[in-house]
Amino acid sequence: MPTIEEKAAFSERLKFAMKRAPEKLRGSTDLALHFNLRHHGEHPVSPQTAHKWLSGRTIPTDDKLRTLADWFKVDVHWLHYGPSPGGATSAVPKPIRRDEKYPLSPETVELASKIEALSPHHRYLVQELIAEFYGDTERR
Repeated sequence: MPTIEEKAAFSERLKFAMKRAPEKLRGSTDLALHFNLRHHGEHPVSPQTAHKWLSGRTIPTDDKLRTLADWFKVDVHWLHYGPSPGGATSAVPKPIRRDEKYPLSPETVELASKIEALSPHHRYLVQELIAEFYGDTERR
């Protein structure tokens, strides 16, 4: 049985994965709704169950963990247990590759519009910041 600390740590990793999701998830109701669209198991989850995941009261079963990991494009082990004790960082989620596209959403259109409205110098600074996050050393 997972400890209180393990449940709380799972909750934090789930919230982190949710923030990276292309959909704007605003809590347990959105999490349950979008989860049920993806999960092919027998039992859908209720908003109350999703709330228990987010509040650190429970950890999902293995089949539901796999659905969450596939959805959020993270490693199942990382989502359930955190980074491996060996210090390998490969399980920690990375940004999507440059050749992959984020789904077009109102938020991405708004962000692109704001970036486009910047002065050329400020657009350059945003580009440099993004390159830094992606670890793009070829540009230097």
